[in-house]
Amino acid sequence: MTSLFPGDRIPDHVTAVLTSPEEAGRISHRNVIAVSEGGDRRVLGAAVAHALGMADPGDSLIVGIDPGPRPGYAIFAGPVVLDQGVLESPEATGAFSVQLRHRFPSRHLLFRVGTGDPPARNRIVNSLLEHHRAVELVDEQGTTPRGHRRPRDPEAARTIARSRGHPVRERLELTTTPGEIANLQRLSREGSDGRVTISRASAHRVLLGELTLAEALDQAMAPRAAPPAAPRPAARRSPAREPI
Repeated sequence: MTSLFPGDRIPDHVTAVLTSPEEAGRISHRNVIAVSEGGDRRVLGAAVAHALGMADPGDSLIVGIDPGPRPGYAIFAGPVVLDQGVLESPEATGAFSVQLRHRFPSRHLLFRVGTGDPPARNRIVNSLLEHHRAVELVDEQGTTPRGHRRPRDPEAARTIARSRGHPVRERLELTTTPGEIANLQRLSREGSDGRVTISRASAHRVLLGELTLAEALDQAMAPRAAPPAAPRPAARRSPAREPI
């Protein structure tokens, strides 16, 4: 990596230039990447990998999503993985797609979402459709490698991205099952070291994306206000005796 100041000559070996949005228009180079302070660093990494010639400029972008509370993702340009990782929530997928479209405005962009974890899956699909993205549902059977759930999400997302699915054009209904609610209650006990179990109503709201599990745990562990004390009965005054 070479650091340059405004006005410096860019060496011939430099493949891409990263700079501020204010300076980007004043730099003469074939690959100028504007880096804003609030930009998504994961999408930036994909843009840098693409600028470095790791993928064919004409290839479509295909993003595999392994659904879950923190979805795994993998970005492909043709056969090349530009980036992979984990998103913060199912709804974060929509904002992630906006950043990808901004970085790759002329590329065909397709999202392939696995069929596992129906509540998270449906929230992911709805978030993408809200931003008018092309979405396919991919049968997840056989896509998830053996091992612990957290490290394997991006790997499963890679397999999902390489598998053809069925197009989805309409929003999916958000529903929950008793088993999903019971599993989330189990996770709440594990997350609180056995101190609390969130209510079924709170678990339902978490599955629908109205609360995070952390927020539901905070509510469950918050000290409850003591009920107001009952008013004391008024003291009865004895009637005054009249003089004889």
